[in-house]
Amino acid sequence: MSTAALLTAAVIGQLGPATDNTDIDQRVEHGYADSGGVKVHYASLGKGPLVVLIHGFPDFWYTWRNQMAALSERHQAVAIDLRGYNLSDKPKGVESYDLKLLVADVLAVVKHLGRDKATIVGHDWGGAVAWLFATTHPEATERLIVLNLPHPRGLMRELARNPEQRKNSQYARDFQKPDAHMKLTPELLSFWVKDPAARARYVEAFRRSDFEAMLNYYKRNYPREPYGEDTLPVVKVKAPVLLIHGLKDTALLPGALNGTWEWIESDLTLVTIPSAGHFVQQDASELVTRTIAAWLWNPPGAR
Repeated sequence: MSTAALLTAAVIGQLGPATDNTDIDQRVEHGYADSGGVKVHYASLGKGPLVVLIHGFPDFWYTWRNQMAALSERHQAVAIDLRGYNLSDKPKGVESYDLKLLVADVLAVVKHLGRDKATIVGHDWGGAVAWLFATTHPEATERLIVLNLPHPRGLMRELARNPEQRKNSQYARDFQKPDAHMKLTPELLSFWVKDPAARARYVEAFRRSDFEAMLNYYKRNYPREPYGEDTLPVVKVKAPVLLIHGLKDTALLPGALNGTWEWIESDLTLVTIPSAGHFVQQDASELVTRTIAAWLWNPPGAR
């Protein structure tokens, strides 16, 4: 039995046959945290240990609707809008989207909610923020869950060594061009959302967003040529890590997952899902939800 199956089996029955996420926007409580003068919007559901969920590109807090509905049974599940997106502030300037500032936004939400630590969950750019949060704020990181964003050192290695990864990262280099945001529309950015009702919500959220800010993530933080695999310092993650990766992701190839254990001091659980693509939390929503819940509710050291 695979790791994913074992984890899922451990929690079957605890969530019931299906998790109710009907009208989740009517169930969550919305709020704002101040991060150095930048308002960071969040949606919160449930009570208990804090879980902070961070979306990627192009996305917003609603991407976590299924996971929030399930996790709220035992946790306070809080999904944020990254700066530049939806209801969060949209400061001007590429420098306003440095990863260190994005980490500070997450910490501001944790502190705003009166907590000292949280389980940090990130997808795509949210995953990059989550990796850095865990290494720079180990005291505030209970556990770390990252979806479809390999450890940054793994990605750098693949960009330096793997021609296929370099070719498949052309989109990021295109996003780094000065006027790239002029080619984006809410409808274009929502192409990947399969559910028509959800897609309508995405279009609405992206109309409130700043396309230039979205691409500032790439301009400020995505590696530029020439690629060097040893350009990042080695700071090991101290918290236990759950890494979930949809293998149909063409932007972030699975080779970057190799060696992840070298950069983690605690337990690493790696779950790969062959049928899922980049947006694994929606492509394989039920499996991802149950896997996260099982890992949180039945931690490796407790089995």
